[in-house]
Amino acid sequence: MARRRAGSGVLRRKPIEHIEEPEGGRSEQLTRVLGLWQLTAIGVGGIIGAGIFTLAGAVANGVAGPAVVISFLIAGIASAAAAFSYAEFAGLIPKAGSAYTYGYAVLGELAGWFIGWDLLLEYTAIVAVVAIGISGYFSFLLGDLGVQLPAWMLGAPGTGEGHRVDLFAALLCLLIAYLLNLGMKNAARFEMAVVGLKVAVVLLVIVVGFFHINTDNYTPFFPYGISGAITGAATVFFAVFGYDAMSTAAEESKDSQRHMPKAIIYSLGISMVLYVLACLVLTGMQKYSEIDKESGFSTAFKSVGLRGLADVIAVGAIVGILTVMFTFMLGVSRVWFSMSRDGLLPRWFAKTHPTRHVPTRVTWIVGVISALIAGFLPIVEAAELTNIGILLAFVVVCAAVIVLRYRRPDLPRTFRCPGMPFVPAIGILFSLWLITFLQWQTWVRFAVWFLIGLVVYFGYSYRHSALAQSEPAAHGDGGAAGDG
Repeated sequence: MARRRAGSGVLRRKPIEHIEEPEGGRSEQLTRVLGLWQLTAIGVGGIIGAGIFTLAGAVANGVAGPAVVISFLIAGIASAAAAFSYAEFAGLIPKAGSAYTYGYAVLGELAGWFIGWDLLLEYTAIVAVVAIGISGYFSFLLGDLGVQLPAWMLGAPGTGEGHRVDLFAALLCLLIAYLLNLGMKNAARFEMAVVGLKVAVVLLVIVVGFFHINTDNYTPFFPYGISGAITGAATVFFAVFGYDAMSTAAEESKDSQRHMPKAIIYSLGISMVLYVLACLVLTGMQKYSEIDKESGFSTAFKSVGLRGLADVIAVGAIVGILTVMFTFMLGVSRVWFSMSRDGLLPRWFAKTHPTRHVPTRVTWIVGVISALIAGFLPIVEAAELTNIGILLAFVVVCAAVIVLRYRRPDLPRTFRCPGMPFVPAIGILFSLWLITFLQWQTWVRFAVWFLIGLVVYFGYSYRHSALAQSEPAAHGDGGAAGDG
């Protein structure tokens, strides 16, 4: 039976009432195997990573001082505004795709397309950037152990003498793709184990470091003024999301409508508590001006004579940051899968493995692309591909939750974003403010990707989308009405 859908052309919207119904055949279906704490672990895995092991020290030394803890609190509050919006949608629309699917259902096909198109680039680039960062830690540790690797495999061209490829970073990307293709149940077990190890290392840092705090190091608390803490918030904001990528796994949750909103809130809450406590320990153990910008916690523990623990922290950082790669590769593969199943990209990409029921094709493609970026681009150039798409996704989700609350107040919601419309508005304003901090090169790359997306959409997606294919039947059924 034809489904009635709202809007037409680029404004046509996915019908929310039918959005839980199966789309495509069995070969395009995911399996619901994730419980609440597995989802939460994936969220924590995406949030806690470079932020706690690298950004905290970098922002403390030169930007905010001990007030880096205020920076994280400000960023956390702003991120929570978006997280509440994601949580409402996750309970209402339990399908793969996250921001892409939400935008498609509320703001229309073109808006959903561009959010999905942006996230394909952003998430893939994040996987590559994190892989490069882990590779740097790994090479450093091997050097400390006296192991000398050939120069050609230690970095991308131009990053050092004799460097040809960052082989370890590229292999890491392929490893994560392999793990995701084992099936979501097995992949989630791996993620939970590694996240557990990461949290244990962070707790070890907090507990041991607490006994080496010198409160004199907290003075002055605002060495760079209040503005320093606010500027620091703009920097660390990129360390307090990750739940957005986790929400792409909604279709693989056993009870998405109940568990996904909780997992989003729990993962951000757990991460923020650990961030704040870790920052207090870091700036209490060592004077902010002496904190190493790249390996803050390791050097802080060395400064109080705990060299062995410093090495443990370095290993924990490597393993812990690995979970960020897992979460974001999961995110990009599910967005790509969802867009393909909706017909906006060739449906060949939406085929899942016959027994594992995961999108193996897109996962391997993402693994190879991220491996090429990680292997042959310097980390700075790779990092410039990130950020803007995620911030725009936050804007779209926060705006969409306001629109849908007033357009369809009757829809059953298992979680309701508090403080409507003010809380989502905070998420919109903060994201737009952060966008102004981005370099002009980022805007150029975004514009190029945007134009490519326009060509793909109007050259292929507009005519091949599932809603486009159903338009004649929909008009014959009485035309569009509301969202259903």
